[in-house]
Amino acid sequence: MDLSAVIALIVVGLIAGILARIAMPGPDPGGVLLTVIVGIAGSFVGWLIVYNLFGVNPGSTGFLGSVLVATLSSIVLLVVYRLITRQASS
Repeated sequence: MDLSAVIALIVVGLIAGILARIAMPGPDPGGVLLTVIVGIAGSFVGWLIVYNLFGVNPGSTGFLGSVLVATLSSIVLLVVYRLITRQASS
């Protein structure tokens, strides 16, 4: 993965984090910063899943396809994060 692909995943991750936050409103201990981090992590996780399971380069799906994959994986990561922090606080 070259530097331009990493930068693209970060930009897509920022957008995905915002979309994941809109899709799943509610209190999060980390606020906006956590949402951005989850979005970026979601874009990398989504890329790994799509590439390894389906053999598809997410960059070849176009911008909207990349954002969709990153947003879905960001939502999953946000759910997991909320479950972990909810259990830790109880």
